[in-house]
Amino acid sequence: MKHPSNALRGATAVAAISAAIVLVSPMTRASQWNVAQAATAPTSPGKEAAAPSARGPAQRVDARITELRSQLHITAAQEPQFTALAAVMRSNAQSMEALLDQRAKATDTSAVASLKSYERLTEAHAEALKKFVPAFETLYASLSDTQKKAADAMFRRFAERPHPRQSR
Repeated sequence: MKHPSNALRGATAVAAISAAIVLVSPMTRASQWNVAQAATAPTSPGKEAAAPSARGPAQRVDARITELRSQLHITAAQEPQFTALAAVMRSNAQSMEALLDQRAKATDTSAVASLKSYERLTEAHAEALKKFVPAFETLYASLSDTQKKAADAMFRRFAERPHPRQSR
């Protein structure tokens, strides 16, 4: 039998990976997401939109992008890599938003339908990470040592978040 702390370490590793998804495409209740705002959010290369009062996924992602830019102190030379990463983050958020909208509009609320919907969301998260990681690696390679330490600390905080079962 495995020791419970080994299982918790494994769960923590999974939580760390899942935390990266938060930067990619935050998941909340579909009813809180607004597709129209995502489609009309004003953005231009290098300038992230200010978060409007309504907090749909596009606005949350833009807020995370702005926070990432600020915490990493992105330079003009790093702007192309950062802009590419921001585009991936926005695209991933739109994909998740579409799935969550589908889920909210579903008429079949059976356990099987719920599990299948969760399966699609999980697959979408995995696909989002497959897009996010290469874009982030490209940006990370362009960062100074100081910026890399800041990025490492940001992601370490996600990995070190206690799992709900660890707090019992």
